[in-house]
Amino acid sequence: MSDHLNRRAFGALVAGAGITLTSRSFAGTPAGVFVDFGVAIRGADPVAFFRQGAAVEGSQSHAHQWKGAKWLFASAANRDRFAAAPERYAPAYGGWCAFAMARGILAKTDPTAWLIEDDQLYLNFDSRTKTRFERDVPGNIAKANANWEQKFS
Repeated sequence: MSDHLNRRAFGALVAGAGITLTSRSFAGTPAGVFVDFGVAIRGADPVAFFRQGAAVEGSQSHAHQWKGAKWLFASAANRDRFAAAPERYAPAYGGWCAFAMARGILAKTDPTAWLIEDDQLYLNFDSRTKTRFERDVPGNIAKANANWEQKFS
C-alpha cells in the first residue's frame, strides 16, 4: 500500500469503515513538507491563515524557498513575514494532515480544512476530517506530535 493515502482509502479510515490500513515504517525517514502541484500546501499563503483568518491563494510572483519546498504568498509583505520567522507560520507536520498524523500516517491536505490552536496552524485532509480532528484537539495533537517525532522527523 502506498505511504500516501488516496482520498478513498483515507475516507474509509476516517469514516470508521472497519478497514485496517497499514503502512511501512517511516522510522528515521523525513517526511518533509507536503508538496502538491509543485508548491507547499497546495499554494495557500500560510501567513494569511493568521493575518486574514482564511485560506488565501498565493502567487508565484511572491514565492519563497524553505525546507526544500516552494511556498507561495498573496503579497510581498506576507512572504517577508514568513521568511523572517517560518516556524511561526508554517503548518504543523510539514502541512500533512493533522488527523492522519495522529494515526501515524501521511495524508494530503486541503487548505480550506484548517484550524489554528495555540498559535499553530493545522491542516486536514478535508472538512469532514477536520471535524473529526476537532472532537479531541489536545489528544489528537499529542498523538500527532509523538508520531511526527518518532516516524517522520
